[in-house]
Amino acid sequence: MKILGIESSCDETAVAIVEDGHRLLSNVVHTQIDIHAQYGGVVPEVAARSHIEIINPAINQALANAQLTWDDIDAIAVTYAPGLIGSLLVGTLAARTLATIHNKPLYPIHHVEAHVYANFITDQSDHLDLSLPSRQPSFPMLALIVSGGHSQLALFQDHGNYELLGQTQDDAVGEAFDKVAKIIGLPYPGGPSIAKAALNGDPNKYRLPKARLQNPYDFSFSGLKTALLRGVQAETGHDYSFPSHELPALLDDVQRADFAASFQKTAVETLVDKAEKAFRDHTPKSVVIAGGVAANQELRRQLAERLPIEIEYAPMQLCTDNGAMIATLGYFYAQKIDPVSPYDFEVVPSLSMTKTAWAK
Repeated sequence: MKILGIESSCDETAVAIVEDGHRLLSNVVHTQIDIHAQYGGVVPEVAARSHIEIINPAINQALANAQLTWDDIDAIAVTYAPGLIGSLLVGTLAARTLATIHNKPLYPIHHVEAHVYANFITDQSDHLDLSLPSRQPSFPMLALIVSGGHSQLALFQDHGNYELLGQTQDDAVGEAFDKVAKIIGLPYPGGPSIAKAALNGDPNKYRLPKARLQNPYDFSFSGLKTALLRGVQAETGHDYSFPSHELPALLDDVQRADFAASFQKTAVETLVDKAEKAFRDHTPKSVVIAGGVAANQELRRQLAERLPIEIEYAPMQLCTDNGAMIATLGYFYAQKIDPVSPYDFEVVPSLSMTKTAWAK
């Protein structure tokens, strides 16, 4: 069964085709990072307009790369939640239109849940060259989902059968990386720039706090971000009244690297602390890391040290937003639930994983 997946929840226009929930036939991703970098973050209106320009060429390119036509496609899967409403509308309108024209079943996909399914892709066409896992994860499966907009721990008993153990109570970890990068004068996106700077820094130079929450699986990064801001202010001899946007110019490269390393160490330890506790409490057969922050090498290093289980990671190209994860989850949806009508489903910019089509 060949599924065409469309992802447009934020600032990537991505289309992929996946066969039988594990074989990647094509993977097209058009990123807008260069556009939004000049603003220090994603501008929703700009993102939506960029999706409009590229969505049809991306779909055609995915079909051409897979050497397929619409006659070969069995169904369409598309992100409908969560995300930026304008961006979601572009992708879903394209999917709904194509499902109607070509008479294809249509499956609405939850973006955060789909990140987990990047780990289920284990094979690929000859023209692709990704470092894929050797096997699909086993259930029960613990998933640490970490990205710019989401930080969650979920326990999967089976496809569509999962519980949300914990989630962020304020900033997502990727969002915290972006904000801290701005505070210390590193470019957007913050995750890669902080990871790069941290290579030359001392992770123990600045002591930063970890939040303590009532639910031991929940996350909080707002206090960590504020503590780092206060640390930068103290290091530069200023208090909270000093304009924060003027702080980066007062740091030298050594201070910047030390702050980056100290922040990354504490943020990653927070994630690993929660994942380790969940692993001890629930003894899953497999652990997967999903979302853009899954590409962070310090996160992978700490997990390898502290979890007594081998983790196979999705390739870097499938950690950030992509259509392959959408198509893969769409395949498993197609095995269990009926498709939706292209005429009467809507986008949901804010929606918990526990409210998805097959979790209802």
